[in-house]
Amino acid sequence: MVVEASCCGDIFLTTGTGRLVRIKGKDELCGFCILQIDEEVAKLLELKARLGGDDGKHQFVLKTAKGTRDYNPKQMAIREKVFNTIISCFKRHGAETIDTPVFELKETLTGKYGEDSKLIYDLKDQGGELLSLRYDLTVPFARYLAMNKITNIKRYHIAKVYRRDNPAMTRGRYREFYQCDFDIAGQYDAMIPDAECLKIVYEILSQLDLGDFRIKVNDRRILDGMFAVCGVPDDKFRTICSTVDKLDKMPWEDVKKEMVNEKGLSEEAADQIGEYVSMQGGMDLAERLLQDQKMSQSKQACAGLSDIKLLFSYLQLFQVTDKVVFDLSLARGLDYYTGIIYEAVLSQAGVAPVSTEAQNGPPGEESVSVGSVAGGGRYDGLVGMFDPKGRKVPCVGVSIGIERIFSIMEQKAEASAEKVRTTEVQVMVASAQKNLLEERLKLVTELWNAGIKAEVMYKKNPKLLSQLQHCEESGIPLVAILGEQELKDGVVKLRVVATREEVDICRADLIEEVRRRTSDAS
Repeated sequence: MVVEASCCGDIFLTTGTGRLVRIKGKDELCGFCILQIDEEVAKLLELKARLGGDDGKHQFVLKTAKGTRDYNPKQMAIREKVFNTIISCFKRHGAETIDTPVFELKETLTGKYGEDSKLIYDLKDQGGELLSLRYDLTVPFARYLAMNKITNIKRYHIAKVYRRDNPAMTRGRYREFYQCDFDIAGQYDAMIPDAECLKIVYEILSQLDLGDFRIKVNDRRILDGMFAVCGVPDDKFRTICSTVDKLDKMPWEDVKKEMVNEKGLSEEAADQIGEYVSMQGGMDLAERLLQDQKMSQSKQACAGLSDIKLLFSYLQLFQVTDKVVFDLSLARGLDYYTGIIYEAVLSQAGVAPVSTEAQNGPPGEESVSVGSVAGGGRYDGLVGMFDPKGRKVPCVGVSIGIERIFSIMEQKAEASAEKVRTTEVQVMVASAQKNLLEERLKLVTELWNAGIKAEVMYKKNPKLLSQLQHCEESGIPLVAILGEQELKDGVVKLRVVATREEVDICRADLIEEVRRRTSDAS
């Protein structure tokens, strides 16, 4: 390895031990060059230590990248179950699915996420294009609508997104993770699509049986109106909104300190904001705030409050108001929200708690907050940012925080004695004697061709006990056993693994019998 001292023009060669051999230059070196060479040697020695000795064998650290994880078959089975629940709900509400590239032009993502823009992963210049990994599925969706001139669609999209965040793996916070989005784009009467999005969150969280939850709702117009009447300067709206958004992680005293000391807000304005953001309720709170002396001065706030009242009237019809609360502390920091915003928070005893500094509740509380598991809102201006003529397409949507849900489901599975099946095999084709491989392969082929999920051991003469043990360990419910006598009689011995009951079934009736028994079990 050659190292050049830039000031003095001397060139040195490092030996295997890190010793320098001068191959050109002056007798004396300046202090800067000596320092530069020392730094380069340190880097080389560190590299050598990481690669191992001089035996040519590389020693790799086997680990996943920071903020990412592998999923074993058991975890994937849980994940698939959750996805199926969510997708069936999205389809029940009439959504169709799309997909977009995992990376976008950098300019597509720039300026859409407020202070969170620093978390976007930028890629190196590839063929003259500056690219970034997608931060969420909403901005690519807006770009897709504008690019294809789509004005009405109800879509869902499940895919990975990337954030250069500080990961908290135990809380389901990663740098690479899935989002499950449902969005309604189009010009419709106020609050009907918004109410359906909240109904979807209610259905999914109820069906997954994760424990108690609540859905907080607010409106960006109410927030902006509140900031205005409390004396927040216009140019500080977004940054103060980002600070208010931290109330689910920090106590009010720390939030106020950030507003005043870091964001330059007056203490009087911060105190007025504090009075409002402590308010929670339902339609009654919206009615009360419409009569509030300060809030009634803001047309923006009044429009938002009127829509909150309308929203709750639809939520009553959808039978979800028992879980929905109008919460003025909800801010959601993303810049693209223009109206209603919402967030679902899960609380459940027995799940891993969030970090101590993120807990606002009293110590020893039985129920711990595990953070937001769903969030969304209305973003009527985002599509227009991409349209050449600025044509707007009103949109509202929700994103399910799938990784946090996975973390909770995995904890529940670990705590439960119930075995998680990692395959869907319905029947194992086994043999009771030797030299029946061909017969087993013929029968498993018949089952596969009929759409039956079947399996066979990859040995010519497996022991029957080994085959039965495999079924018990894998949760396979049925075993189709072949023997010389069964082949002569034209039957198959069908064994129920759970009860060990055995019955001879005519070969021609086997497929229907397997279907009947497995459909009964499901």
